[in-house]
Order: sequence, then C-alpha cells, then structure tokens
Amino acid sequence: MRLTKLKLSGFKSFVDPTAVAVPGQLVGVVGPNGCGKSNIMDAVRWVLGESKASELRGESMMDVIFNGSSNRKPVSRASVELIFENLLGRALGQWSQYTELSVKRTLTRQGQSDYFINNLKVRRKDITDLFLGTGLGPRAYAIIGQGMISRIIEARPDDLRVFLEEAAGVTRYKERRKETNGRLEDTRENLLRVEDIRQELGNQMERLEAQAEVARRYQGLNEQLVQRQQVLWLLRKREAEAERQKLSLDVERATTDLEAQSAALRETEARAEETREAHFAAGDALHNAQSDMYTANAEVARLEAEIRHRRESRSQLEARLTQLEDELKHWGETAEKLSEDRLKWEETQEITKLRVEEAEAKLHEQMNIAPQVEEDHVQAQEELTRLKARSTNGEQKLEVELTNKSHAQRALQAITLRRERLREETGGNDAPDEMDLAEKEEELSLLREELAGDQDQLQQLQQEMPQLEARRKEAQAEVQRIERELAAGQARRAALEQMQARTQQSGKLPEWLRRHELENAPPLWQKIHVEAGWEEAVEAVLRERLSAIACDDPAKLDAWLHDRPEARLSVVLPGDFNFGQNFRLTVAVLSARVRSDDPAIQAVLDDWLGQVRTAETLADALAVRADLPPGAVIVTRGGDLVSAASVTFFAPDQGEHGLLERQREIEALGEGIAMAEEKADAIREQLVMFDEQVEDKQAEMGEIRQYVTDRQQRVHAVQVEVLKLSQAIERHKEQKERLQEQLAELAEEEESERERDMAADERIAEIRDGLGRIRVLVHGAQTRLDECERAVRAERERNSDFDRALREAQFSLRECDGKLQDVFAQQAVAQRELNRIEKDRAQCAEQVEAAPPDVMEGALQAALEARQAAEKILADKRDALEAATNALRGFEEQRLRIEQGLEPLRVRIGDLKLKEQAAALNAEQFAMQLLEAGANEEALQAELGNARPPALQGEITRLTNAIAELGAVNMAALQELETATERKGYLDMQAADLTEAMETLENAIRRIDRETRDLLQSTFDTVNGHFGRLFPELFGGGRAELVMTGDEILDAGVQVIAQPPGKKNSTIHLLSGGEKALTAIALVFSMFQLNPAPFCLLDEVDAPLDDSNTERFCTMVKKMSGATQFLFISHNKIAMEMAEQLVGVTMQESGVSRVVEVDIQEALKMRDAA
Repeated sequence: MRLTKLKLSGFKSFVDPTAVAVPGQLVGVVGPNGCGKSNIMDAVRWVLGESKASELRGESMMDVIFNGSSNRKPVSRASVELIFENLLGRALGQWSQYTELSVKRTLTRQGQSDYFINNLKVRRKDITDLFLGTGLGPRAYAIIGQGMISRIIEARPDDLRVFLEEAAGVTRYKERRKETNGRLEDTRENLLRVEDIRQELGNQMERLEAQAEVARRYQGLNEQLVQRQQVLWLLRKREAEAERQKLSLDVERATTDLEAQSAALRETEARAEETREAHFAAGDALHNAQSDMYTANAEVARLEAEIRHRRESRSQLEARLTQLEDELKHWGETAEKLSEDRLKWEETQEITKLRVEEAEAKLHEQMNIAPQVEEDHVQAQEELTRLKARSTNGEQKLEVELTNKSHAQRALQAITLRRERLREETGGNDAPDEMDLAEKEEELSLLREELAGDQDQLQQLQQEMPQLEARRKEAQAEVQRIERELAAGQARRAALEQMQARTQQSGKLPEWLRRHELENAPPLWQKIHVEAGWEEAVEAVLRERLSAIACDDPAKLDAWLHDRPEARLSVVLPGDFNFGQNFRLTVAVLSARVRSDDPAIQAVLDDWLGQVRTAETLADALAVRADLPPGAVIVTRGGDLVSAASVTFFAPDQGEHGLLERQREIEALGEGIAMAEEKADAIREQLVMFDEQVEDKQAEMGEIRQYVTDRQQRVHAVQVEVLKLSQAIERHKEQKERLQEQLAELAEEEESERERDMAADERIAEIRDGLGRIRVLVHGAQTRLDECERAVRAERERNSDFDRALREAQFSLRECDGKLQDVFAQQAVAQRELNRIEKDRAQCAEQVEAAPPDVMEGALQAALEARQAAEKILADKRDALEAATNALRGFEEQRLRIEQGLEPLRVRIGDLKLKEQAAALNAEQFAMQLLEAGANEEALQAELGNARPPALQGEITRLTNAIAELGAVNMAALQELETATERKGYLDMQAADLTEAMETLENAIRRIDRETRDLLQSTFDTVNGHFGRLFPELFGGGRAELVMTGDEILDAGVQVIAQPPGKKNSTIHLLSGGEKALTAIALVFSMFQLNPAPFCLLDEVDAPLDDSNTERFCTMVKKMSGATQFLFISHNKIAMEMAEQLVGVTMQESGVSRVVEVDIQEALKMRDAA
C-alpha cells in the first residue's frame, strides 16, 4: 500500500479542509517553527487509532479539535482521512479486493468518535487489524515523532521488544493468542459454573438418595411392625386368659390374710403408747448434757489457737533476721567493687583529657595553613569560569547570528511565495450570498424549539420509567415467592396423597372393591372433619370403620353376602336416625368433635360415636369411670379407651394410623394452595399490566428519542451550515482588506530582511576571530586550576585525619564521664540499701527478744480435763435415750409393717379383681384385633417360639420410633432421583466437553507461542544482522548488536549495544545526542529491511545530526525509498535537497495552518526552461 493523499479538516491548526497530496516516495514537509508541521504527524497517528491525548501533545482528546483563534471561532468537529493505493492487494482481509482504501476518523465535541474504511463505519479494532504487522499503528516504529528517536534508543528492554515484535509481524499472533486466551478464560468460567451446578446437583442427589433410602426403610419397617404386632396380639391373648384364671385364686387368698393382719395391729398400738412416755424423759436429760459438752469444747479450742499463733510469729521473725544478714553481706561486697571501678575510670579520664588537648592543638595549626590553598583554588576557578563564560557567550552569539542569517534567507523566500499567493487570492475570491444565511438562521430557530419540546417529553417519560420498573420488579418477586410456596405445598400434598393412596390400596380389600365397581367410592375418612388433636382418639374408636363406604341401595348387600370381602369392611346404610342422649355424664361426646358435610354420614357418626365420651388424660377418664353405664366408654386424646371395668391402651395400627391427620393436612394444604393460586393469578395480571405499560413507555421513548436524534442531527447540520456561511462572509470581508495590507507590508519586510542578512555576515566574522583568542586563554586557566585542585585535596585529607583523631579522643572522654556518673549512682543506691537493712535487722532482733514464753499450757490442761468429764456424762445420757428409742422404734415399725401390709392387701384385692376383669377384656380385645387383621393364628403360632411380650413390645416400640424418626417420607424421591441422575449425566458430558475444549485451547496457545518464538528468534537474528551492517555505514565504522536480556524470548527484553569508531563505551547512555540518534535510525532502518512499512513518517529526526552524518542519513533514506514511502519534517537544507516533493506549511493567519506544495522535479524543469 502507498499513501497518496492526506485530508484534514478541523484538526488542530488545520481548521479549513486541507488536502496534502503525496505522489512520490520522498516527501518533505517544511516551514517555520510553530506553523503546524508536526500536526500532520499527529493527524496520521490519530487516524490510526491513538487514544492517549499525551501522545498527541494534548491534555484531552478534545484538544485535537480546532479551538479557535483571534480571528476564528472554534469548530465542533475534527476529521482526518488517509487515502491509500492498493493496486497489489496487500491489505488484509476483505479490504484486499479494493484498489484504493480510505481510512478516516472523526471526532465531535460531544465525544462521538467514529472510524471509517471506504466510508463504512468500523471499529477501532478493525483499523488496528488492517495495519497489523506492517509497522504502522499509533505507536509503531514506522511513525517517528519529535524526541522518539531518543526514546527508542533509551527505551527499557521490554519496550524495545515491542518494536521487534511489530517488525516480526507477530502482532497478529499476539492478538490471536489474546483472543484464544479470552476464550480459554470463558471456557474456564463456564466449567466453573458447570462444576457449581454439578456440585449443587450432587448435593440434591445426596438429599434425594437419603429420602429414597428413607422411603425404602419405611416400607421395610412397616412390614416388620405389622408382623410383630400380630405376634404380640396372639401372645397377649394367651397370657390374658392364663392371667384371668390365676387372679381368681389370688383374690380368695388375699381376703384371708387381711383379716389376720387387722387383729395384730390393735395389740401393737397399745404397747407402743407406753414406750413413748419413757422416751420423752430420756431426751430432756440428753439435751442438758450436750449443752455442757459444747461449753468445754469451745474453751479448749480457744486456748489451742492462741498457743499456735504465738509459736508461728516467733519462727517468722527468726527467718527474717537470717535473710537480712545475707542482704547486708551482699551490699557490702557491691560497695567495695564500685569503689575500685571509680578509681579506674578517674585515671582513664585524666589520660583522655591530655589526648584531647594534643589533638586540638594539631588541628588548630593545620587550619591556619588550609585557607591560603583554598583561596588560590577559588581564584583559579573564577578565572576559568570567567573565560568559559566569555567563550560560551561568543559561541551563543555566533549561533544567534547564524540563525538570524538562516531566518533572513528563509524569510526572503517566504516573502516571495507569499507575494505570489496573495496575488492569486486577490483575483479568485467570490463573495457568498447573505440571503442564504438569513434563511438558515430562521430554520435553525424553528428546529431548536421543536427539539426542546421533544426533550421535555423524553425527560418526563424517563422519570416515569423507574417507578414502573420498581413496581414490576416487586410484582415479579411476589409471584416468585408465591410460586415457591405453591411448589412446596403441592409437593407436600402430593406426597400425602400418595401415602393415602398406598394405604387404600394395601391389603386384600381393593381387589374386592374393584370386582363390585366400588374402587371409586370415597371412604369415610375423606368425608369427615375431626377437631385438631383428636385424630388418634377417633382412630382408636372407629378403627376399620374409618374406611367404611356408603351404600345407597341396601339390596346390594345380598349380592355382597354371596361374595364376602376378604377383609373387614364397614358399610354406611341410608336412613334417618334420631339417637337419644340419656347419658347423665357432663363429659363431651366424641361425635361433637367430628363432623361431616353429608347428613347421612353425620347420622352414622352419631350412631358410632354418640356413646363415646372424651377426656384429656387417662387420669381424668379413670376419675369418672365408675359413673359409666354398661357399654359406654371414655376415650382420651391419646386414644386409650376406659370403660367402667377396663382400660384399653391404644397402639397405632400401621395400616390406618395417620389417615385422619394426613387428610386434615391435605385439606388445609388444598385451601392454602387455592388461595395462593388466586393471589398469584391476581399478581400475574398486575405484572402483565406493568409489562404492557413498560413496553408502551419504552416504545414511546424510542420514538421520541429517535425524533430527538434526528432533530439534533438536523440542528447540528444547520448550525454547521450557518457557521460556515457566517464565517465565509466574515472571512471574505476580512480577507479582502487583509490581502491589500499584506501586499504593502511584504515590500517593507523584504528590504528589512536583506539588511539583516548583510549585518549578520559582518558580525559572524568578528565573533569567530574573538573565539580563537579566548580558547587559548581557557586552556592555560584550566592547567592552573588542575594544579590548585591537587593541592586542595592534599590539605583536606590532612584536615580530615586531625579532625578524626580529635573526635575519637572526645568520644573517649565522654565515655569516661558517663561511666563515672554510673558508678556514683550505683554507690548511692548501695549505701541506701545498707542503711535500710541495718534498720530492719535491729527491729527484728527487738521483736524476737520481746516474745513471752509459753504460759498458757496449764490453762489448756485444766480445760481438757473438764471436757473429758462432760463427755462421759453425755455418753451415759445418750445410751439411755438410745435404749428408749430402740424400744419405741420396734413397736412403731411393727405397727407400720402391719398397716402397710393391710393397705396393699386391700389394694391388691381390688387390683386383682380389676386385673381379672381386664384380663378377660384383653383376651377378648386381642382376639378381636387378630380377627380384624385377618391374622392366621396357626402361622403366627410357629413364629412365637420363646418370644416374650416385653421383647416384642420393645421391638414394636423400636420400629414405631424408627418410623417416626424418619419424619415426612417423600415417596416421590425415587422419581426425582432418577431425573437428577439423568441431568447429572448430561452435565458430566458437558464438563468433559469443556475440559476437552480447554485442552484444545491450551494446545493452540502453546502452538501460537511456539510459532511466535520461532518467528521472533528468526526476526531477532535478521534484524541484528541488518543492525550490525547499517550501523558502520552510518557511522563510517564501529560495531553494534542487539542482546536478549532473558532466556525466554517471548518475555525477554532487548538491549542495544553500540560502539562508534574509536570508542569502547560499556553502555549506550554514554553516547552523545547525535550518536544516539544515528544509532536509533540504524535500528529502525534495520527493522525496515526485514518488514518494510507502506510508509514512514520522520519528524525532525535529523535535528541532532551534523552535516556529514546528515548526508549519510539522507543517502540511506534514498536507498530505502525504493521499498518504503517517506514523509519527513526537517529544517536541514541537506535533508530538504533529497525530497522529491516539498510540502510547505505556513501560518500567515494567526493559529491557522495552510499547505503549499512544490514538486522539485517540476521546479527544476521550470528553472532549466527559464
């Protein structure tokens, strides 16, 4: 691709639409400083995608838009377009089919930045991809701006590697690796999400497996429970029959024993009363003796405590005295040692004082010598500085004069060009029409009014939207919450209904019901409503009648008698019933706690439950059982039955247990689900309404927003037209006046510049003569300064030695003073401790001598004898009381034994009678239960073996508790587990696919890294070879090479080693500015040798070079222009001479750049023709 044209409009100082044609391979851009030449380079960098304002010499991106001048207003849009010739189809991708490519970028003050390729809007990335690997880009090596040469050569190794990568064309590899790595990260995230779902599903499967296991355990436990219950009933029946016979004989024997014990009780009571009087007298005597004994014990204890206290005090004083003796000895030794230390440090102090005085004398003597040497050095340095300043001043004057001469010559050339251009502009300007401006301003006013109305309406809608969205989100959250509750309730109801259905389908009865087409007949428990808490009581009374079915035709009973049910079945017959209530108890009947919406069913319930009374507890039932009439029973809340002569304990029947409670919960769940569904439907209707409102508002906002956008674009377009027309009119007026003034001024400027050029030649010759004389004087002053510096260094070293000796002596003196102060302080502390110890020792000795001898031994002996006498009297009285107590206790125990024997006999007789009745009822009840359960007693007899009721009851309790511990059994868990297992299999395959995809992407990254590594290594070797060849060409000798700073080429830096002819510098930073520039140019051109860019931009890269180096630089650029198009900015005449075309940039109007193009070949032809 070749760059053929560059178009700018509103970009920095190029406010007017400007086109720069680039027909040749070597195009130079020239012009005075500040005229906007570098803005052309910034424009190319900007259109290629530069997004950092500092790289474009600005603080923000808005700085690239023309910001106005003293005569111009700011513009609202900047545009830059590059036109490329693509005859060879070297463009990448879809653009290779075009013979001409247009790359364009625009920016508005609203911050809208757009990119275009052939007038098609594209992304910034598309622009970057178009030039990948070509060396072109916002910061590639083919665009070298001011100061970039030094930044390239002094760049860090990592930054320099970027240029090498661009030259190698691996940028596209890096982009591919970045994209592949992005896909790899996405795959990893997807895999993490899948793993999270798998983990969550695994947890769910664990729960389902546990629930399925619970369901299987429930079935097994229930079967065991039914079997063990039937065995227990058979065993209980036989035990009850044997127990009834045994109890009848026990009642007769117990009655005889009761009469004999009553006679023995009366005799024992008479003898016990006589013994009680003697016991009272002995107790009073014992109380008096105990009082005397307590007094004697207290006196003995007081005397012993006082003697023990005096002995302990004397021992403590003697121990303290020994301790003080040891401390006195220790502090005495310490004081002697401190005295010796004091003498030693005082001697050292005297010696150190002598050293300090001697060092101070030597230092004072040396200080008198040094000032003269320092003064000579200062004078020599001032003389050299003065001469160098004169030399520098002369050189600066010479540079100024040379610059003035150059400026004068350029000014004369510019004056000639400006005069010709002004003459052309004077005859070619047409005045714009002011009527068009008035029409456009009127149209702009109308558009602004319409735009303001649309924006107000849009703002109002935008304020309403958040409220609608909030209300819609609240409705969505409420619907989701109710749906979760519905799902939980429906799952619970389904599980309960499944349990009810299994209960109905168990046993032999369902087959009989199907034969008689009664399988759909609802059982009784589905038609009744039991008061909460009384379910077990109703189950205990009704038992199999809970599953009773209604028969609307009694004639059907005849058919059923010929095909009798295989299990017990109750049938509810139709009819009107009026049961009387003659029961005199005030206890509530069970029928009052059960109701049915069907009157016939309610009548049957009154029949079955009308004579069954209720009690909260078994104790309440037993309290009123005596008032029960024959046939009536009381049932407790727990299901126990109490009749006038028996108690039947409730044990749940596993086949029917929980039917009523589950049915009540199913009905409650059904009501709750219906209410929740109604509420959810209402909220869903609101949600639909909110959705419709939001959609309507969004559609309305979209239409209005489109209206606003269209009108804004139209307003902007009209504003631009108005601005262009007004500016054109104003410019035409101003330009007409300005052209006349400028033509008059040019003549004056030309004469002034010619005079300045001649004066500069005279001053240059004078300054060069003076500089030669000053350089001789500078050399002599430099020699004198070197001699003075050597003398000063010698004197300063001697001063440093004397000063160091003085500081060492002073430090030793301060150390002696510190040690003596420490010794004085420690001596004072030792003396204070000695005084304290002497005082404490004297006090202890006085207390030991003052302690009285033991004088209380006699009083203690007397008190002990008195206590011994009191103990003897107390023992005699206690013996007498004990004898009376034993006698009384014997009679009382005998009476109690007889009384205790009587009551158990009475109770035993009553219990035996009750047990006899209970045993008879139990035998009958167990026989009935076995019959109702359809048990085969012969088969159960074989399983009895050595079974015992406690063991069986314990096993039944264990099974019941195990079933209860299972809690709510989810019978749907098996189906849910199967579904979850299938889903987990799908997720496992998906995870395997993702893992395989990760491996594929990782292999792709490794392949990209391998190819990149090989390409980079090859590029490095090639560029290094070119660099080593081009460097001597530019320098006329020397050597240069590139060195890797790491083992891994993908992340290793690149360091430049360059040694010009005759130099052995270790680092490139030691080179001069010109040498660094030449080295950087050699490096950049080495990359061009490998991967020539379509064009190269050079912004004053030859500024630091002298004439000879500039010539070598120009020779190399000409050689490379065969493969690469060069667009360069330069102030150097030698560089200008190599250009095939010159583009002049001027700024005649303050702040506005314009372009003047000159074809060198055409100019030469015109000169030859003249």
